[in-house]
Amino acid sequence: MPYQYAGSKLKIFSLNSNPELAESIAKEVGVPLGKLTVTRFSDGEVQINIEESIRGSDVFVIQSTSSPVNENLMELLIMLDALKRASARTINVVIPYYGYARQDRKARSREPITAKLVANLLTSAGATRAITLDLHAPQIQGFFDIPIDHLVAVPLLSDYFLEKNFDPSEIVIVSPDHGGVTRARKMADRLKATIAIIDKRRPRPNVAEVMNIVGNVEGKTAILIDDIIDTAGTISIAAAALKENGAKDIYACCSHPVLSGPAMERIENSVIKELVVTDSIKLDDEQKSSKIVELSIAKLLADAIVRVYEEKSVSTLFD
Repeated sequence: MPYQYAGSKLKIFSLNSNPELAESIAKEVGVPLGKLTVTRFSDGEVQINIEESIRGSDVFVIQSTSSPVNENLMELLIMLDALKRASARTINVVIPYYGYARQDRKARSREPITAKLVANLLTSAGATRAITLDLHAPQIQGFFDIPIDHLVAVPLLSDYFLEKNFDPSEIVIVSPDHGGVTRARKMADRLKATIAIIDKRRPRPNVAEVMNIVGNVEGKTAILIDDIIDTAGTISIAAAALKENGAKDIYACCSHPVLSGPAMERIENSVIKELVVTDSIKLDDEQKSSKIVELSIAKLLADAIVRVYEEKSVSTLFD
C-alpha cells in the first residue's frame, strides 16, 4: 500500500532522464510530482522554472545521469541551484544510475578522476544528501562530502530468480570478473547456490584473452550478475565461455542497462536465455527485446526516500 504524504513538506521532482520511474516513485510515496518546466534556449542552454513554492520543504530530485550524460547532468546541476535559491530546507538528489562512475581513479598518467568531480559539482550546486543505486565502485561514496545512501539491487534481482523455483543445487551464480565477486556471493547466499568466477587472462601481448572459469558450471543453470552492461561484450563472451564449459541454461542480470553501441545485437545473438535489468535507466524502444525483463526499483527508492524524510535508518531495508 502506498505511503500517504500528500500535503506534507516532502516534495518529489523529476527531470528528463527517467520520468516514468519518477512517476512510479511519487505514486509509491503518495505525493504528486512537483510542478516545473524544463526548456531550452535557441542555443541549447537549459532553463528550469519551479512552478510551486518549496520554501522550507524537504525536496527529492530524481535524475539518472545516463545517456545523454552531459545533458542530464547539467539539468540536474541547474535544478539543484534553483532549489537552493528557492530556500528548500533539504535538497536530496536521487541518482539511480551515477554516470562517470567508471572514471573513479587514475588508470594512466594525467587522467582526471571524474567521479569525484561530479560529486563535487553536485555538492557545490546545492545537494545536501545523495541516494544512489549500485555504484560501479562502492568507494565513490567517499568522494561525497555530504551524506550518501547507497542502495543495492541484489535483493530485487534475487527475488526474481527465486520465483522461478530453481533447485539451489542446480544453479551457479557467476561473476564475469574478480571485481564483482562480492555481488555474486550476496546473490548466491540468497539463492543458496554456489558461485563461479570468470578469470580473463591474456597469455601474451596481442593474443586474445582466454576465459578461465573458476568453479563448476557443468550441467547447471548459470546466472551472470554485473552492475553495468554497456556494450555487452564482456557478458556475451562470458556466456559463451559458460556454454562451452557445459552450463545448461544461461541467464544474466544487472542493475544498470546502459546497452550502448552493439549491445542489443550482441545480446540477441548470444546464448543468454534472459537478461534481467532494473529501470534505473530508461530503455529506448530499440533497446527492448523479448530477451530482456525489466524490474522496477520504484518501491526500493520510495522506501529510501520515506526513511530519509522520517529520519529513520536506510540500511535496515537490506537486513
